[in-house]
Amino acid sequence: MSYKPLDSKVEIPALEREVQRFWEETDAYRRRVEIQEGEDRPHWSFIDGPITANNPMGVHHAWGRTYKDLFARYRFMRGYEVRNQNGFDCQGLWVEVEVEKELGFESKLDIEAYGLADFVKKCKQRVLKYSAIQTEQSIRLGMWTDWNDPEELRKLAEALETPLEETTYVGSRGPVTGTAEWLVGNLGMPELGGSYYTLSDENNYMIWAALKSCHKRGWIYNGADAMPWCPRCSTGISQHEIVTEGYRELTHTSVYVLFRLRDREGSLLIWTTTPWTLTSNVAAAVHPDLTYVKVKYRDEVLYLSKGALKSAIQDQKNVEVLGELSGAEMDGWRYSGPFDELPLIEEMGVPEAHRVILWDEVGEEEGTGIVHIAPGAGKEDLMLGKQYGLPAPAPLDDFGVIIDGFGWLSGVHVYDSAEPIFEDLRKKDLLYRTQRYTHRYPVCWRCGSELVFRHVSEWFIDMGEKLDKPLEEVTGEEKERNLRYQIMDSANEVEWIPEFGLKRELD
Repeated sequence: MSYKPLDSKVEIPALEREVQRFWEETDAYRRRVEIQEGEDRPHWSFIDGPITANNPMGVHHAWGRTYKDLFARYRFMRGYEVRNQNGFDCQGLWVEVEVEKELGFESKLDIEAYGLADFVKKCKQRVLKYSAIQTEQSIRLGMWTDWNDPEELRKLAEALETPLEETTYVGSRGPVTGTAEWLVGNLGMPELGGSYYTLSDENNYMIWAALKSCHKRGWIYNGADAMPWCPRCSTGISQHEIVTEGYRELTHTSVYVLFRLRDREGSLLIWTTTPWTLTSNVAAAVHPDLTYVKVKYRDEVLYLSKGALKSAIQDQKNVEVLGELSGAEMDGWRYSGPFDELPLIEEMGVPEAHRVILWDEVGEEEGTGIVHIAPGAGKEDLMLGKQYGLPAPAPLDDFGVIIDGFGWLSGVHVYDSAEPIFEDLRKKDLLYRTQRYTHRYPVCWRCGSELVFRHVSEWFIDMGEKLDKPLEEVTGEEKERNLRYQIMDSANEVEWIPEFGLKRELD
C-alpha cells in the first residue's frame, strides 16, 4: 500500500482553513448532532460561562474557549449526548460604557438627555455586532457548537432601528418571523437555536421571579452602606471587582492635620490620603495597646503614636518628648473638628460627637497611629460609627460632587477638592504639612476613574443566619425561613470540585 507523501513544510493557517472548509462542506457539526439523536446515550451538558459581547475576543478568551471545546468533544467521543451551548453576556456597564464612548457621553445625564430607550437600543445593537464578530472568531478557532449565523445577527442589529416591525431571522432551526425586539429577546431559545444571550426575556423574567420570591419571604430590605463608588459611572463597585482588577499605583497629596483638643493642651496629629473625607470627620481612632507620645514640636504640643514619631515629624532635632501613655488612656478625649462650621455638620450634631475611640485595627506603620473616622465616607468608618453610635454625614452625590450643606465646598467635585481644603486648613492654622504619597489605589475597572467610598441607600438580600446544625435536623419550616439551608439543598445535588468549595460558598 502506498501513501501520498507529506510535505515536511506545513503551512498551519492554510491547513486550518482546509479543515474548516471540509467541515463546512460536509456539515460536520450537524452530522455529529444527528448521530446523537434517537440513541440511548448518557447526557452531558456544557453551558458556557459567557464572554461579554462588547469587543472582539482577546487571546485569553481564545485560550479558555479552546479548553471548553476540548471537553465537549471528549465527552462526545466517550459516547455522551452533548449539549454544548455558547453564551454571550450582554448586561451591565461593560456594554454601556463603550456605547457612551461611541456617543461621546461623559455621564449618566447625557444618557437621559439622549433617551433611555434609544440608548438601550444602541446597547443591544452593539451586543449583536460584537457577538457576530466573536462568533466568527470562535469558528475560526475551530470550536464546534450551535452557532448563530453572523450575518443574520448583523441583519437583526439593523432591524432594531425599527424594533416593533416584523422581520425574519434565520436561526439554526430555520427561519422565524417576529418583531425585531421579540427576536432579540428570544435568541438562544429552542425555536431560534444558537447561542444564549443574557439579555433574553427568559433570563430577565427569571431574575425578577427570583427577586419576587425573595420579597415574599421578607428577605429584601433597604439599608445603608459605605461602598466603593465610581463618580463617572455613577454606580457602586463591588469589593470583588476591586480585588480582581481594580488597583493602580497612584500618587496623591496626603495631609497631616491638627485636631485641637478641647479639655487639655495640644492637638491630635492625624494623617489621611483622602483630604475630602476631613469634611465629614466625626471621630479619631487609636489602638488601646499602642504607646502614644505627647511631644512639643516648635510651638505645638502634639499627640501621636511612638512608632510613627520619626516618620511623621521629620525634624527630630526640634522634638521634645513630654510623656508617654497608652491608647486606652486617650479613650473619650474631646476635640474640635476641622470643618465644624459647615451647616450640615452642625445640623447633624457632629461637633458634639467628636471624641477619641478605640479600634484594634489601628496601626503605626504609616501615618500617625491616629486614624480619622468619617462614617459617611468609608467602610470601616461606617462600622465603627454604628458601634459607637456616631452620626454619618455623607458629602458626595452620585457624580462625586459635594452636596448642599457643606458651605463653600458645596458644588466642588471630589477630584478638585484637595487644594481648596488645604488652603482652608492653612487659614485655620490646622495644616501641619502635606506629602506626596504613592500607593495602590482602587479605580473603576470599566472607565479607569478613581473610586471614592460613598454612603448610599441600597437594596439588599438577607442571606440568613449561619448554619449551626446538621441539615437533616432542620425542619421544613426552618428551611423556608433560612436561605442558607436552601443553598445547602441545592449544593448537595451537585458534585463540588474541589470538595471544600461548598464550605467556602457558605462561609
